[in-house]
Amino acid sequence: MRAFLVLSSAVLLASCVTINVYFPAAEAQQAAEEFVEDVMGAPSTGKPADAVKPDSGASNVQPQVDAFVAATVNASSSGHAQVLVAREWRFDPVGFFIGSAHAQAAVDISIRTPAVQAIQQRMAERFQGQLSALFDSGAVGFGADGLLVLRDPSKVPLAQRTAANQAVADENRDRKAVYREIAVANGHPEWEEQIRATFAKEWVAQARAGWWFQDASGAWKQK
Repeated sequence: MRAFLVLSSAVLLASCVTINVYFPAAEAQQAAEEFVEDVMGAPSTGKPADAVKPDSGASNVQPQVDAFVAATVNASSSGHAQVLVAREWRFDPVGFFIGSAHAQAAVDISIRTPAVQAIQQRMAERFQGQLSALFDSGAVGFGADGLLVLRDPSKVPLAQRTAANQAVADENRDRKAVYREIAVANGHPEWEEQIRATFAKEWVAQARAGWWFQDASGAWKQK
C-alpha cells in the first residue's frame, strides 16, 4: 500500500510539471550589444537584465516537486538551462497539497565560443579595414534583414568597386554564419531568425551619425 501511495504521488507530481523553453530576448539583446560593440567599437548602452527572484513559499512536499522539475529539465536540456519555478498550490481531495510547478528553461545567450569569436575577429578587421569608409561615404548601408547592402555603388571609385562588392559579400557570409552559430552553440538552432532580427536592430542602434539603414518597410534612412 505504501509503495502504491509513493508511486501515485510521483505520477501526480509528474502531471503537474510543464516545461516551456522560450526565446530569451533580453539576454539576446545583451549579447548583440556586446558583439556589435566589439566589431564596430561603438559604445554599448545595454544594461544588465534584472535578476529573477524566486517565488516565496514553503511546503513539506516542495523539495520533491523541485527535485522532480530539476531532474526533468536536466534530462531534456542542452546544459545551458536554469530552472525558474512558479508554484500554484491546490488542495487535493485526498487531503494533500499538491504543487503545480511550471518550469521555464531560461537560456543565457553565449557568444564566447571559439567559432563565434573567430567570425567576430574577421568582422572587426574587415570593418576597420574597408567597411567603415564605405559607411562613411554612404556607399554601404545596414539592411533590415541584418545584412549589408551596397546601396550606392557610384560612391565607390570604379577601381575599388570590385573590392567593395567582395567585402560586402564576405561580410554577409560571416553575418549569416554567426547568427546560425550563436543559435546552434546555445542549443536552439530554431532561434536563428530571432537572433538575426535582434542583431539587425543593434547594428542600426550603434551606427554612427550619417550612416544609412533600412527601416522595417525597406526604405532607406540616414541616421
